[in-house]
Amino acid sequence: MEQYLALGIFLVVALVFGVVVLVVAGLVRPKKPSPEKLSTYECGLETQGPTWVQFKISYFMYALVFLIFDVETIFLYPWAVQFQKFGIFAFVEMIIFIGILVVGLWYAWKEGALEWL
Repeated sequence: MEQYLALGIFLVVALVFGVVVLVVAGLVRPKKPSPEKLSTYECGLETQGPTWVQFKISYFMYALVFLIFDVETIFLYPWAVQFQKFGIFAFVEMIIFIGILVVGLWYAWKEGALEWL
């Protein structure tokens, strides 16, 4: 349990520091809202028409698929660097991991998440 004491103290200090910084920033910041500050600024022009624009869900799905395969690269790179040390068990585990990702890619493709238009 003594090994975790330093980790616990670090966690408490980090949480307290985060809360203190947010409270101090809220107390010190200038609070003078004006119509000019509250107006929407876009390319130096006043907005015309409704400013609420809905985006297609396909853009969100495209970003999620990108994120999944970006995370795959993060896990795959260290494994490839140390491949010789891990042995056959790690190779089988990585094949299973890549298989799960291929199934996810197939599902995204089937659902049309990779279609841009």
